[in-house]
Amino acid sequence: MSGWLRHFTLNAQVRTGFSSQVAVWAAIAAVAATVALVFLLIAAFIWLADRYGPLTAGLVLGGVFIVIALIAIVACLIARRRNMERARLELAARGSDTSWLDPKVLAMGFQIGQAIGWRRLAPLAAVGLLAAGLAKEWFARDTPPAAEDDEPS
Repeated sequence: MSGWLRHFTLNAQVRTGFSSQVAVWAAIAAVAATVALVFLLIAAFIWLADRYGPLTAGLVLGGVFIVIALIAIVACLIARRRNMERARLELAARGSDTSWLDPKVLAMGFQIGQAIGWRRLAPLAAVGLLAAGLAKEWFARDTPPAAEDDEPS
């Protein structure tokens, strides 16, 4: 089973490029950027307080951060809406059959599970899922990978 786990790990690394080294360097960069931002904000406050007074300096910096927060919220909502639409379009393109989510089918499956017994049914379900995954991998290896919809680099 470790072969499958390694396969999934390598597949995720191909798509994201994520590893423990990336996480460590990203954490170091985040801490350094935070410290640099704190020092720059202190310097900006001192400069503004010297020029306009401490109250005005605090109000100006507070206003700047409120504007930044509002811009970030709007960008977050736009990205969320775009992700939802992209996922909706991908699900529609896949044409996945979700008839097994019908309450009648689920109730029938529950009754079958109770009749056969969950302890006997669980290994059968696991073998079925394994066979379905192997069949999907087996038949998908002959199809060419779909072209990415991202912009060309």
